[in-house]
Amino acid sequence: MLELLPAPPADPLWDLAAAYAADPRPERLNLVLGVYRDHTGATPVMAAVREAEIRLAERSASKEYRGLSGNTAFNRAMLTMVLGGTDGPADRATAVQTVAGTGALRLLADLIRVTRPGTTVWISDPAYVNHRPILEAAGLTVRTYAWPGMLDDLRAARRDDVVLLQGCCHNPTGVDPSPETWEALADLACRNGWMPFVDLAYHGLGDGLEADLWATRMLAARVPEMLIAVSCSKNFGLYSDRTGCAVVLGRSRTALRHVETALQNAARTLYSMPPEHGAAVVTTILEDDGLRAAWRAELDVMRGRITANRADLTAHLGALGREGEARALAGQKGMFSTLPLGPEQMRRLRDEFAVYGTASGRINIAGIPAHRIPCLARGIAAVLEQPYAVAG
Repeated sequence: MLELLPAPPADPLWDLAAAYAADPRPERLNLVLGVYRDHTGATPVMAAVREAEIRLAERSASKEYRGLSGNTAFNRAMLTMVLGGTDGPADRATAVQTVAGTGALRLLADLIRVTRPGTTVWISDPAYVNHRPILEAAGLTVRTYAWPGMLDDLRAARRDDVVLLQGCCHNPTGVDPSPETWEALADLACRNGWMPFVDLAYHGLGDGLEADLWATRMLAARVPEMLIAVSCSKNFGLYSDRTGCAVVLGRSRTALRHVETALQNAARTLYSMPPEHGAAVVTTILEDDGLRAAWRAELDVMRGRITANRADLTAHLGALGREGEARALAGQKGMFSTLPLGPEQMRRLRDEFAVYGTASGRINIAGIPAHRIPCLARGIAAVLEQPYAVAG
């Protein structure tokens, strides 16, 4: 039987990561994977996280199983952080802990399949590389809308369709809608009856935590039903602890009476229960005024470094005569940007300048050591001198 298994498609991101690891050049630069790196190139453990871990170790709590919803204190903390307390949309919301944001996306995709069989889920083009595979693995039909400029396409979304939106710091483009466009999306959802599904993975790394949560909170206040997948990987630096949350908003608490059970049942068949450590760390931070303030300050420093990197790269590209590309880059935010480079140009960037990005042109702005920015700008300018490679 096993010999009949067709060759599965390779994962381009992990293939690039493996190629980077095998590259002997000491100057090589990894801008592929979406992790925050400091000025030394390391992915640090946040001081607030380290202190929370010390407190948890001293407490030495039991390793007994949690329930299928995971850490309930974590779930409450997530609802408060994302939706702004219990006197607004959070009052008609429920949450379950998941295996990071990816697990939240899959759990909510399964909920869509059960509650809205035959529905279509719309994703941006371009989109986060794992959106389509997750949704299709759950048995859902996927359509795309242009990003940016999504309003015209989404006028075709039907009642009971679902529209997947990234709440801030769009991956891979770094381009977010204006507040006016977000308001127009809310109008369109209310008028045409489709449900927003917000992927919230980078809040705090764009314009600041509250500003980055504005669009999600605005939608939650206006639409009757909504799904939110939340990740703690980036803004808490808990990449390998796989900490996230699936949030469902209904018309009322009564409307949600079976939702948490449905999510628990889906979790049971996928992974049974999520890991405890990361959720306990986040809960310890958010429930302590001092730790929460320290975490927010560290998050601001991370955002400042990303913003400074983008501004520096923009300035160097402009100085090299690439003013158009510099202006486009300056208008982006968050960890990622998509360079105006085709696959062949990205290959040249890798081969000639030891800079690893994806074939689509996406690079991790947070992964650039400040002293490498001039070289990166020269590499981008050099490969821009050749036209895009056109597929036959």
